[in-house]
Amino acid sequence: MPQIAKSWSFRLSLLLVLPLILASTALAANAPKAEGPSEALFLIQVIILVVVGRLLGEAMVRIGQPSIMGQIIGGILLGPSVFGLIWPDMQLSLFPTDVAQKSMTNAVGQLGILFLLLLAGMETDLGLAIRLRRAAAGVSLTGIAIPFALGFTLGELIPADYIPDPDKRLVTALFLGTALSISSVKIVASVVREMDFMRRNIGQLIVASAIIDDTVGWVIIAVTFSLAEKGAVDLPTLARSVIGTLAFMAFSFTIGRRIVFEIIRWTNDRFKSDLPVLSAIIAIMGGMAIITDLIGVHTVLGAFVAGILVGESPILTRQIDMQLRALTTALFMPVFFGLTGLQTDLSVLSDMPTLIFAGVVILIASLGKFGGAFAAAKIGGYSRAEALALGCGMNARGSTEVIVATIGLSVGVLDERLFSVIVAMAVITTMAMPPTLRWALKRLPMREDEKSRLEREKFEETSYMSRFERILLAGDRSESSDLAARIAGHFAALRKMPISVLDVTGNPEDEEQVEKSDERAAKMVEAVNRAATRVVENAEGEADVKAADIHVTVRSKEGKLIDLLGEDSEKGHDLLFAGVEPTAARGGGFDKRLTEMSTAFAGTTAIISSRGTMPKDGKALKILVPISGTTRSTRAAEFAAVLAKAANCEIAALYITEPQAARSRPRLSDVTDVHREAFKKIDEIAGFYELEIEKIVQSSGSPELSILKRARLKGFNLIVMGVSRREGDRLSYGTIADTLLESSDRSIVFIETE
Repeated sequence: MPQIAKSWSFRLSLLLVLPLILASTALAANAPKAEGPSEALFLIQVIILVVVGRLLGEAMVRIGQPSIMGQIIGGILLGPSVFGLIWPDMQLSLFPTDVAQKSMTNAVGQLGILFLLLLAGMETDLGLAIRLRRAAAGVSLTGIAIPFALGFTLGELIPADYIPDPDKRLVTALFLGTALSISSVKIVASVVREMDFMRRNIGQLIVASAIIDDTVGWVIIAVTFSLAEKGAVDLPTLARSVIGTLAFMAFSFTIGRRIVFEIIRWTNDRFKSDLPVLSAIIAIMGGMAIITDLIGVHTVLGAFVAGILVGESPILTRQIDMQLRALTTALFMPVFFGLTGLQTDLSVLSDMPTLIFAGVVILIASLGKFGGAFAAAKIGGYSRAEALALGCGMNARGSTEVIVATIGLSVGVLDERLFSVIVAMAVITTMAMPPTLRWALKRLPMREDEKSRLEREKFEETSYMSRFERILLAGDRSESSDLAARIAGHFAALRKMPISVLDVTGNPEDEEQVEKSDERAAKMVEAVNRAATRVVENAEGEADVKAADIHVTVRSKEGKLIDLLGEDSEKGHDLLFAGVEPTAARGGGFDKRLTEMSTAFAGTTAIISSRGTMPKDGKALKILVPISGTTRSTRAAEFAAVLAKAANCEIAALYITEPQAARSRPRLSDVTDVHREAFKKIDEIAGFYELEIEKIVQSSGSPELSILKRARLKGFNLIVMGVSRREGDRLSYGTIADTLLESSDRSIVFIETE
């Protein structure tokens, strides 16, 4: 018994049986009081669906399958197919057919559909689909057209007793064609990511094709749903649905994109209560779902498009994304997929004609999808191994087909038999996809261009700059403030980082000064936009640098500066550009105001000080970054590389050796090895940003003097220095930084890198 108790299967069985025992007890206690729908029973149903779905989902993950398969299988086990056969009275008591009682769980399930589509949209990488649009569109459209045509033909030919309403045969055929033709981007992406093929060429093509599949699929579903409501092809209704869908999509991806971003930004910045952005996202999803319902298409299209726009919001923090994902994964997914399983009666497959029909559906779905994707890949010039992987990867339905089947059942164009067949097809094709794709991907050799790109993308994953999401620019319209605005503009354009501008002058309690403060902030916004626009113009049409990605707003000064900085760091600002004067205090060290600002801001601070040699807008920067081989200096070099890339200017890395240290080494090569290792990191940064970084080695007993001498000798006008804050009440970054602050005639950026 102890050995059995240790096994996973025993523990799983015990955990699956326990909720049913508890439910039985609760039902027995509640039975005499039950009149109408029971809230207690509703809670029991939700808890059981969540627990069973989670446990079986865990089991599926452990054997290499998507977790939603466990949730669907859990519902099937709890439904008439298994639990209903073993203990029919208990199954009916636990999940009664009473309309009022079912409507309670169905409401959660309907919300689950919207949240699932919202999450699917947020996971949709439009940039990837656009970048691979030609190949992906060919694979996707061919992969949709062939199985859709086969499914539609099958729907037109099947006997009338398979169709709940023979007068709606056309719509039933459309639903069947749709269910057989669309891949689930969530399943596809999760398997490709698990295989570590997300950044490989074929992996990106598989995911991009699935994204187009999903997007086109939901448009087809939306139009098909409008036909299902009429029961036949009604040209005015069809025209309204098609035109309305196209208009909705056009508006959403132009003006709507900006509106969604502004709603999220305004909510994030203005509200002080918990989780305001999450509420805003739910409201956006609901509003867009209602709009699609009003134009005669299904609400799922609105939720999916809302998810795409929310996912593209530049200030959607990882924390907000995780909160929404947690709510959907923990509650809505197991309830929705569990209810889907409950509605699936696999006993219909005991009828031989139905079983044969189900086999035909699975065969058509698999061969049609595989064949379409394989053919498109070969036509596109891909190798046989790549085409094979692509065909295997696209043959996963999962959540998409389940939602299609649920919609078809709800509008009466599918009966429980057809519904069960489609769900069985979705389960089988989805469970077959991971092992077949793994087999196909292992056969693919690594190309040289892939290897080079993967190295660059690996750098991006671990890069210092990738950790930052949003900049707060704090300035006072001084020369240092103008330089900070210019630098911020470079980051806004190249790194697509949203920027909030805060004027730090004036008394926040004086209305007249607050008004002038907002005017000064508006001028800083102009400076940021001017610099960012120049970066876009100089990029010469590079796909990754677009004017649409520049987001600069004014942060209203409503309260004390120290409080504002603390609030802003809590609102997602993680990088502070402080451009104020005086930078240095009269008695030495940094000005007291900078000490207060750096202390109040919880993120990383970059102090920017403009000195006499700083060129004005439109003139070239020339950057010098001192390095020492430490993580601190390497991070500063990456910061400087972003500026150099954006400004298209010269940049040099200066490594300073101390003569005394060099003499103490037994061999000269020991000294050179140290700076070679440091320069190796610089080469990685230069390779990623496609820069030529000059590497200089200089021997000096005084690093700060050596930095200034080199800057003056070669005409560098901006020094970027990585620093770490020292303990104490007064802001200090160490002797070298403090000395440069007081004596430098070159502009300096002190970036905290530790």
